[in-house]
Amino acid sequence: MANGAKGDWHTDTTPLERAFPLLAPLTDAKWVSSRDDDRGIPSPELVISGFARLTPGKLAELTAAHAFASEGPADDFSSWFEKPLKGEGPENPQWIRSDELDRDGSGGYSTKLWFDRRSDTVRFWALNPYG
Repeated sequence: MANGAKGDWHTDTTPLERAFPLLAPLTDAKWVSSRDDDRGIPSPELVISGFARLTPGKLAELTAAHAFASEGPADDFSSWFEKPLKGEGPENPQWIRSDELDRDGSGGYSTKLWFDRRSDTVRFWALNPYG
């Protein structure tokens, strides 16, 4: 599944809904994992990264319940396994994020979520998302 070619990503939403239950149900996804082994050495830490589409109204529900600020991702898929995602995602996104929905990394877990209001898309990056 991981040879670096375009289209080389996962599309199953079930693992994402398990990792981010607050966002479920998701309608579609493009994501990669640090365990997609194209280097011959699988990563000991599991990182998942990508995009998913929220059901209509879900983002409005989240923004009503949590504080959000305009803030985009700091990098553009810089890890080796994220290469298939470069250039994917919504066109001209206006990212917002909420500290309340992220996990800070204590205990070996970390989650960062960015949302684009216009496309109902979430961009995510998560370290050891399944606990």
